[in-house]
Amino acid sequence: MADPELFPALFVGHGSPTNALEANAYTSGWRDLGVTLPRPRAIVAVSAHWFTRGTFVTANVTPPTIHDFGGFAPELYEVSYPAPGSPVLAAELRALLAPLNAREATDWGLDHGTWSVLVHTYPRADIPIVQLSIDGTQPPEFHYAVGRMLAPLRRQGILVFGSGGIVHNLRRLARSGSPVTPPWAQEFDTWVRACVESGDHAALIDFAARGESAELSVPTPEHYLPLLYVLGTQGPGEAVTVPVSGFDLGSLSMTSFVVGG
Repeated sequence: MADPELFPALFVGHGSPTNALEANAYTSGWRDLGVTLPRPRAIVAVSAHWFTRGTFVTANVTPPTIHDFGGFAPELYEVSYPAPGSPVLAAELRALLAPLNAREATDWGLDHGTWSVLVHTYPRADIPIVQLSIDGTQPPEFHYAVGRMLAPLRRQGILVFGSGGIVHNLRRLARSGSPVTPPWAQEFDTWVRACVESGDHAALIDFAARGESAELSVPTPEHYLPLLYVLGTQGPGEAVTVPVSGFDLGSLSMTSFVVGG
């Protein structure tokens, strides 16, 4: 049974940055989330695209829209998502994560892992957002443990938002023709979904033990790890739903999960 005091938590497979400009099944699902989820007081975002040494928290009053990619159409670089930051929430987040010695950062803002989704979900860009970096020096169990530390935010009306992709292999993209999802990608995506729905977090933390399908689906960890932050906030017996699924360009999983709600 859902706890009415717990704000939902959300993991989204964000796929290509071009989804920010497109109207498709994925972006329609993201827009629907903005209607079906309660409105958050603020958002703490964990994006695959802020992968650091150590733990950092954005403390900008006005975080810039970061176009952290190359080779796309000019109009994508013109997208602005002028959501406010929150130095107060940043300080609260650093206190919550005190054992990690999280540091303030004002040289980062909202990268496309965050804004390419939220431009659809909350298009008015009027909800304060703080980004939390992913410490790339740490193992998966560390990131799940940080998610556990974030769980109290859900009692404060704050959306814990992870953005990445449980299958993310850029070398295997289908860039032309009709994209075909390879068997290893479908197998890993199906396995992750089954583990999430059954609450088998231990298996998801030890995802590398899955073998070849994990090696191909998670050639580098930054897109997978945001899922562990979101699952770390899950309470006992909390339901998980799948608002969006499928594959972008063959090897980018768009599978998304809502915890609670």
